[in-house]
Amino acid sequence: MKITEIRLGMISVPLRVPFKTALRSVSSVEDVIVEIHIDTSAVGYGEAPPTGAITGDTTGGIIGALQDHIIKTLVGRDVDDFEDVMRALNKCIVKNTSAKAAADMALWDLYGQLYHVPVYKLLGGSRNKIVTDITISVNDPEEMARDAINAIERGYDCLKIKVGVSPELDVARLMAVRKAIGDKACIRIDANTAWTPKQAVKLLNQMQEKGLDIEFVEQPVKAHDFEGLKYVTERSYVPVMADESVFSPEDAVKIMQMGAADLVNIKLMKCGGLYNALKIASAAEVYGVECMVGCMLEAKVSVNAAVHLACAKQVITKIDLDGPVLCSEDPVQGGAVFNEKEITVSSEPGLGIQGIEGIRYLD
Repeated sequence: MKITEIRLGMISVPLRVPFKTALRSVSSVEDVIVEIHIDTSAVGYGEAPPTGAITGDTTGGIIGALQDHIIKTLVGRDVDDFEDVMRALNKCIVKNTSAKAAADMALWDLYGQLYHVPVYKLLGGSRNKIVTDITISVNDPEEMARDAINAIERGYDCLKIKVGVSPELDVARLMAVRKAIGDKACIRIDANTAWTPKQAVKLLNQMQEKGLDIEFVEQPVKAHDFEGLKYVTERSYVPVMADESVFSPEDAVKIMQMGAADLVNIKLMKCGGLYNALKIASAAEVYGVECMVGCMLEAKVSVNAAVHLACAKQVITKIDLDGPVLCSEDPVQGGAVFNEKEITVSSEPGLGIQGIEGIRYLD
């Protein structure tokens, strides 16, 4: 069960339409793939998206962290010594959470394969199906309304609306979407750190006063501004979810202790993988805080790992795992089945990935 080789590669997957937020605009997924090989011939798969505007992790940085630190740390270790392997992974380099997450999920994949158990059952096995929202990119109000109608026609009943570009337009954007869809779907919004605390309170309360019925807002203020997040949480009519503020279990615990947010978003690329995500979920259970599992703009390998987490824990009540359905094609064989809003986790051992087409290997 020793790790004999770790191979790196790249995949490129075009999006159906450009993905636009307050922080960036993207037209394709360009992610790093990790394959961990062991002496039984089993392979574990991981994936890391370069999301420099959020995580600080670029393609070169992810590859460098893997080649210079993570691979050197893991090769030769026994996957069955799982706790020791995970501790070594997390200690071998500071930050670089996306690279760690890719290696982490590949290790969980192998661990499940070795014991012939799907990862979601290893983690708790609460359910085998979940329902995701779908993201509506930030655009002119009329285009966002059309995109919202299209999502409803595809069967979605929860929309995550991106806001924060030209904040003076944000209320108009939401009014256009709500008018277009009526009460056919819930609306949650994501400001991606775009507002000041006072601006956030003003905008959010305007939205509710106009009857827009916003379920919650993700990360209305800067990631480091925990006090600002708390300011908004205490004054907003809209519940607040911490997202970019949560890069570690320690961040999550601090936010929960402060009462700085009503909910917490767990993303594998921010916390470094399933090992640390489980710690956040456990803290949330202690503090009575509901969680969402979300993703960056990712292909199915890494989102599939997040599906296993979401299916494992009851404290995870919100799902934002639409990365694969935003893509125009799927190069991944096996894993979870994404049928628009409904996601069914694989019952195969590990994470259930059988292979990936079109990998451009770096060695």
